[in-house]
Amino acid sequence: MGTPEFAVPALRALVENNQNVVAVITAPDRPSGRGLKLTQSPVKEYAVSQNIPVLQPEKLKSPEFLDSLRHLNADLQVVVAFRMLPEVVWSMPRLGTFNLHASLLPDYRGAAPINWAIIRGESETGLTTFFIEKEIDTGKIIFQEKEPIYQDDTAGTLYERLMHKGAGLVVQTVEAIQRGEYPQIPQAEVAEEKKAPKLFRENCEIDWNRPAEEIRNFVRGLAPYPAAWTTLNGLVCKIYEVTTIPDGSAISPEDDPAPGTFQTDQKTYLRFRATNGWLSVSDIQMEGKRRMPIQDLLRGYRF
Repeated sequence: MGTPEFAVPALRALVENNQNVVAVITAPDRPSGRGLKLTQSPVKEYAVSQNIPVLQPEKLKSPEFLDSLRHLNADLQVVVAFRMLPEVVWSMPRLGTFNLHASLLPDYRGAAPINWAIIRGESETGLTTFFIEKEIDTGKIIFQEKEPIYQDDTAGTLYERLMHKGAGLVVQTVEAIQRGEYPQIPQAEVAEEKKAPKLFRENCEIDWNRPAEEIRNFVRGLAPYPAAWTTLNGLVCKIYEVTTIPDGSAISPEDDPAPGTFQTDQKTYLRFRATNGWLSVSDIQMEGKRRMPIQDLLRGYRF
């Protein structure tokens, strides 16, 4: 069970390791692009290429879907980047249903674990396979694998590494369950600041009243998607990359500029004031324009 690109390497690894994938469950085809052409999910595209049956339920509790699922008679269900399952679905297979989650649970439970680990300035994250239970991301842990977070990682670069590393962990988990030799480690509770709630436009706005390094982590934790943003000249401005400038090193500093104040020479740089220094913008997208390096923007745009 999976939908986006993140789930494809795990499915491919199961197929290539001769597991009997009896079906794939993924999202229904959706209209996309200018012509609103119906588009298949990445998982469906791969499944079709391998002649694997595909189910695309709108509702996971519909009698038709549940009947089809029962007739598959699957021993085990594997979930990678799919929606929340009702109990009637995850409890169906005789060996249960496990999920691959992109964090070291119980830390960063929720919809956006990769983003929040970077936003919070973590130096390490990883992957967890666990059995699905009623409360989301709380089931017994099977296996975990650690992954460092580098200083210049973005959500995009970390996503790529975890996507491919996760494929191996899924195969390892399936093979251990086949043998009947696997741990089931209960999870502890975690504090709110270690959770990974869904990202909305409202919680992607940059707060310039934060320290410069926290803002840098916020920007890279949201790059390339959904992207951190601020308003500039009355327009929404998405910012994809910044570097910190310590106090005292900015050109033509004002006496005590307020956080959010910006400076530019209209040619080579654009920087914003944080509470304890400046942040130089290197990758930007102004409302109505494409994403580009700051120097390219300044060739044709004046603040």
